[in-house]
Amino acid sequence: MRISVKGITTSAVIAAAYVVLTLPFASVAFGPVQFRAAEAFTLLPFLSPYAIYGVFIGCFVSNMLFSTPIDMIVGSLATLAAAFLTYKCKKIYIAAVPPVVINALVIGTMLAVMADNFTPPLLLSYMGSIALSQFIVCFILGIPLTKLLQKYKIDKYMK
Repeated sequence: MRISVKGITTSAVIAAAYVVLTLPFASVAFGPVQFRAAEAFTLLPFLSPYAIYGVFIGCFVSNMLFSTPIDMIVGSLATLAAAFLTYKCKKIYIAAVPPVVINALVIGTMLAVMADNFTPPLLLSYMGSIALSQFIVCFILGIPLTKLLQKYKIDKYMK
């Protein structure tokens, strides 16, 4: 895919918005119990392939500023995979599933492995916590945001 200036701009705006939305909530956006409102943007690839890059870069920069080097890599790649799968979906409610599932599995596992006292119940606890927060962000914030962008035809500027 050839990336146009419009595509680069779209990616950059999404990346910047992701970081800016993570900043005020940094204290609750990282760790075993996390609420990262910017993850609502993981549904934007449903509207535009350029959003894949924007969400990935925004997540990477946020992780670089507030988290660990392992999260910079693992967490950002999880977001990249979720964004790509979201882009491939044809229905918005299905598009919200990959960020929930991938982050629950990948981030939940990463947090459990990084804990000093790894146990299967701890793993399941982290996965459940991440799944719940991602579900709230994607289904309660992300879907309405995506529908709002479609309603006001803002998505046409993203393509």
